[in-house]
Amino acid sequence: MSRLMTVAAAASVAVAIAATTSATNAGSLLDKVLESATLTVAVGTDWGPVSHLNEQHELEGYDVDIAKDIAKSLGVEVKFLTPGWDIITAGKWEGRWDIAMGQMTPTAARAQKFDFPAIYFYEQVFAVVQNDSKATKLADLDGKTVGVTANTTYEAYANHVLTADWKGSTPVTYQFRPGAVKTYASTNVAFDDLRLGDGVRLNAVITDGTSANNAISAGYPIKLLGDPLYAAPGAIAVLHGDKGFSGKIAAAIQKMKEDGTLSKLSLKWYGVDYTTEK
Repeated sequence: MSRLMTVAAAASVAVAIAATTSATNAGSLLDKVLESATLTVAVGTDWGPVSHLNEQHELEGYDVDIAKDIAKSLGVEVKFLTPGWDIITAGKWEGRWDIAMGQMTPTAARAQKFDFPAIYFYEQVFAVVQNDSKATKLADLDGKTVGVTANTTYEAYANHVLTADWKGSTPVTYQFRPGAVKTYASTNVAFDDLRLGDGVRLNAVITDGTSANNAISAGYPIKLLGDPLYAAPGAIAVLHGDKGFSGKIAAAIQKMKEDGTLSKLSLKWYGVDYTTEK
């Protein structure tokens, strides 16, 4: 009986410690951001109009402008870091950044690692082929080599394992089965292989239409093939643990939606308003 009481007492202490730790951690990220007067944001350097380095080697783009506006709403400065997409989606941030941009699709699997306080973009995903491709319909890509950015819904689609489980989603219909799926660090690198010619390294790339149209405008000899494969929302990602911080991010984006800032930024960087679901 004494042993059982000792175990019970130890368990009670453990529960109390856990509760205290949880209470201590609550709001810790928001406190850190406010105390340091800095919001640290993960973005990419070659994500096209999403975020990229300009000729002065400065970061700019749709996500960069949004991150600056979020920081302004919090009354802090913004600092950008540029980890790889695979590092971002792995979720082991180790406190190096506070939020991740990149229009992450808020799937149920990702929700195990992240909170998604705000959706700020809606994208349509296409198969993209080289201008000399003989493919005239999506089914012509059966058995072909397809490039995708690693750790994305594009990769999941190519491998026929995409579960459309985000809010408002519709079931995914697979319109072709690749013979091989080749992964890349970014869509732009995949496009560099595709531009070499149909079948030289790739027959197609699966990516969002905005990235494809941006590459086409930049002179890449590529084109969209067929209708969109699927559509998905893009969200800001933060790690679990601070609902207050997530609430501040959500409020900042909501204000940008209400005052028209979000739509203006989409028009600035894409020429089209991608901030509402169509």
